[in-house]
Amino acid sequence: MSATPITRGGPEPIPTPSSPPPDVLRAASMELVVTDLAESRHFYVDVLGLVVTEEDAETVYLRSFEEFIHHNLVLRAGPVAAVAALSYRVRSPADLDKAVAFYRELGCRVERRPEGFVTGIGDSVRVQDPLGFPYEFFHDVQHVERLAWRYDLHTTGPLVRIDHFNQVTPDVPRAVAYMEDLGFRVTEDIQDEAGTTYAAWMRRKPTVHDTAMTGGNGPRLHHVAFATHEKHNILAICDKLGALRLSDRIERGPGRHGVSNAFYLYLRDPDGHRIEIYTQDYYTGDPDNPVVTWDVHDNQRRDWWGNPVVPSWYTEASLVLDLDGVPQPVVARTDTSEMEVTIGADGFSYTRKGDAPDELPSWKQGEYKLGHQL
Repeated sequence: MSATPITRGGPEPIPTPSSPPPDVLRAASMELVVTDLAESRHFYVDVLGLVVTEEDAETVYLRSFEEFIHHNLVLRAGPVAAVAALSYRVRSPADLDKAVAFYRELGCRVERRPEGFVTGIGDSVRVQDPLGFPYEFFHDVQHVERLAWRYDLHTTGPLVRIDHFNQVTPDVPRAVAYMEDLGFRVTEDIQDEAGTTYAAWMRRKPTVHDTAMTGGNGPRLHHVAFATHEKHNILAICDKLGALRLSDRIERGPGRHGVSNAFYLYLRDPDGHRIEIYTQDYYTGDPDNPVVTWDVHDNQRRDWWGNPVVPSWYTEASLVLDLDGVPQPVVARTDTSEMEVTIGADGFSYTRKGDAPDELPSWKQGEYKLGHQL
């Protein structure tokens, strides 16, 4: 899942293009390369309950129950498990022209296919963005039946829509500035007392985020998230995984995030791609929606109940492909001060500011020491 990182000199700031960005509506789809298509199909369809829109010998197109466009997830068979595209829907066909101009001005590789790169989507633009991620933009889609009323088909934990991506990148402030130029707004972030930003949750639709930029070796994808209606749906998924003797697919949770206020569950698919099941965040559509900033040392930002986070959640993520289908090299984060702060803030720092480690309960002191060893 994670290539050996390489270390490079610090990248130059990404310039702000004079060309206007495309008007992004929402995170709409992800294309995953999987090494065993049948096994992955079983996990996403038979276990998690996503709906097959269309499939052939090499590809499966899946959607959630409230979706009316052709797909939210594409599973494509390939030799290396990776992410082939993070896809956004734009407001109009004219926004594809804007995407081409915006990214060409940034010096990025840009490809456009009027017939689309995948089934069910028309004129599309794919770019290798300045952070190394494969972004796709589209407007024209094939409409399909929205299954919100088909309760005869719903499982006990229906996935109703795709919600967001979470991207790992070595330089978060650089990534945030670029995404703001693309028209995204920060909803929540994590900072230290000096104002250094370590992660940011950024939106186009009026929820907490369409994507998050989190610090680490990258470019890699940390997870893709699908939403349920209620937290009891997430508990039902846990019960189902247990009944199927698939509880080892649960990496973290269920729990409540501080950041986003959402109830969560993290799963790993057969290739190790991380899937979040997500619900109960909040509305952010007003133009003066305030940014929520978390102290980097506050352990409740990751888990509101103070539960420790497994090491794999920090270290493992999916490779991403360039436009030729080649895995992108993973660049190591080189800011040593950031690494030291992050190690001290990985869920084992404090709940009440001012608590010293030796003032914690004895069983929490052990977690604190473990956190400083990760």
